Amino acid sequence: MTRGGSKSSYAGIYVVVKRIPRGRVATYGQVARLAGFPRHARLVGYALHALPHGSRVPWQRVINARGQVSPRALPGWEGLQLRLLEREGVRCDRRGWIPLTRYQWKARRA
Repeated sequence: MTRGGSKSSYAGIYVVVKRIPRGRVATYGQVARLAGFPRHARLVGYALHALPHGSRVPWQRVINARGQVSPRALPGWEGLQLRLLEREGVRCDRRGWIPLTRYQWKARRA
């Protein structure tokens, strides 16, 4: 068992994150709900933190419920996430907030 969940729960989260289209974002809570773990947004954070270097899971597309990139333990990762999103066409305002009304993924259950 890994911190916050099992490897199989992480795999389910990764399946959902891979479905988020380029140019869209989803919240941690939204991913948790779609993966079958309602009210476990932190589990999504643990799963994304556990991704191996070079993973093809588009982790940058997951943001918090306020439309912000969540702070990281290592400096610079927030800026990297914003740059990756910007390359996909996701724009933030002057405060660094991403308007969810414009960019949030409207997922259908799989």
